[in-house]
Amino acid sequence: MQKITSFTVPRVLTILAALLIWKVTVSVLIEYRNYIPPNFDSDFLRGRERYFLGAYRWAFYAHLVSGPASLLLGTILVSDRFRSIVPAWHRRLGRVQAACVLLLVAPSGLWMAYDAATGAIAAVGLGSLAIATAACVALGWRSAVRRRFANHRRWMWRTFILLCSAVVLRMIGGLATVAHFDAPWLYPLSTWASWLAPLLILESSRLLNPPLERVAT
Repeated sequence: MQKITSFTVPRVLTILAALLIWKVTVSVLIEYRNYIPPNFDSDFLRGRERYFLGAYRWAFYAHLVSGPASLLLGTILVSDRFRSIVPAWHRRLGRVQAACVLLLVAPSGLWMAYDAATGAIAAVGLGSLAIATAACVALGWRSAVRRRFANHRRWMWRTFILLCSAVVLRMIGGLATVAHFDAPWLYPLSTWASWLAPLLILESSRLLNPPLERVAT
């Protein structure tokens, strides 16, 4: 009984996390109606008319397309079952994922971070997230090329966690709205907490319980 429980609980949690990621991603896609064409009365674009029509526009739309795509690809690529059943497709989609993050997600996120609406703390937090995501996927790719697959899985799990920061950030915003909490420091702090906290949890889980890594990855 204990063995069955230890197997099913991580599996159930993984499925629930994947469903949450897909749900939030779909809700983001629904909001595209405010972005094409740009509606400057919508929450995210409000106050951005001054610089939107410059280079920011191209970074914004690149991020709009590549961000959800890389997140959904990530939920597939971290699946051990998918990797074992169709390893060739895992490699193909992995190359697409790496190119998407390195060429679109990270550069566009870094460019957009410069114009973060809530100031320098948020800008540095989002910029650091973009750099960290690019570094993790590059190191994961290099590990795969060198056939160091254990290292590859670790780096790609870090990449996936960093990509999930968009989901965490949206959840924080949603909870704040429900609680009618609108402190000026909330969003700048959230831009850091949305990726540092999940990353810390991931690394701590590996230190405290290494056998679980084999189940999760």
